[in-house]
Amino acid sequence: MKLVILDGNRVNPGDLSWEGFEALGELTVYDRTPLTDGDEIVRRIGDSEIVLTNKTPLSRSTLEQCPAIRYIGLLATGYNVVDTAAARERGIPVCNVPGYGTQSVAQFAIALLLEICCRAGHHDQAVHQGRWSECPDYCFWDYPLMELAGKTMGIIGYGSIGQAVGGIAAALGMEVIAYGPHPWAAGSRPAPYVPLEELLGRSDVVSLHCPLFPETRGIIRRETIAMMKDGAILLNNSRGPLLVEQDVADALRTGKLYAAGVDVMDAEPPQPDSPLLTAKNCIITPHISWAPLEARRRLIGIAVENLRAFLDGAPSNVVNP
Repeated sequence: MKLVILDGNRVNPGDLSWEGFEALGELTVYDRTPLTDGDEIVRRIGDSEIVLTNKTPLSRSTLEQCPAIRYIGLLATGYNVVDTAAARERGIPVCNVPGYGTQSVAQFAIALLLEICCRAGHHDQAVHQGRWSECPDYCFWDYPLMELAGKTMGIIGYGSIGQAVGGIAAALGMEVIAYGPHPWAAGSRPAPYVPLEELLGRSDVVSLHCPLFPETRGIIRRETIAMMKDGAILLNNSRGPLLVEQDVADALRTGKLYAAGVDVMDAEPPQPDSPLLTAKNCIITPHISWAPLEARRRLIGIAVENLRAFLDGAPSNVVNP
């Protein structure tokens, strides 16, 4: 059986092993495949029965030209790069990897928040530039510092990641409120569910942890920003298009938003003219919340188990049943 990984580099740049997949068939791994070159995607798949992808798109046309495909495995949670309907029509299960990065993503959301409140990186750089040495006092800071205890965090999307973020925020002494389509389940971390308008109006920090659906695209835009507290902090390490970037940049410029911390953007990598790149008090990191070694090891492990389950006749984590 032939297996192909179309874009393995981001998931495994060399610090992990593909041996789990190698044990299941003849494996070919490409570090990257051109995302817009449909002919090359088809060529690389060839007569492979098992196709694994992180961000390389698998369109209806690609599936039609690769009749040997029996199984598509995502090396990710999101599956918008695959035409799942076309795969279903051809009897091809598409399986994703949920839950592998819950703790890593939650940790990173709080890291963005702490950097906004404490500016550890900024002050480290200032010390190394000699500015503390030149200071007449025993301590030095040139950025407003903020304590989180007693403040309110509003979490939009209270699934496993949102709950993990809420747990850390509560440990920091914050009040946590949540908004989402489904009340929290038994055994989860409870937080009061409130309407979106109330959450935006009460929260000192708004943190986004919801999937990208038509109803959540642009959920943070001019109209909803107007509902927020003056000087609120916005965090997004979920999906870039949850924000209307120009509206967020405008709110940062006017001070309606005090700061933003984002790990995802509308276009990735961002275009040079992205308004967030020049926005005031906006911390941007390059989509790395998911990337700690431990999380990527879990990702590969779950992807291998997904394939084993398919070969055993009981596929798991199927997104196109």
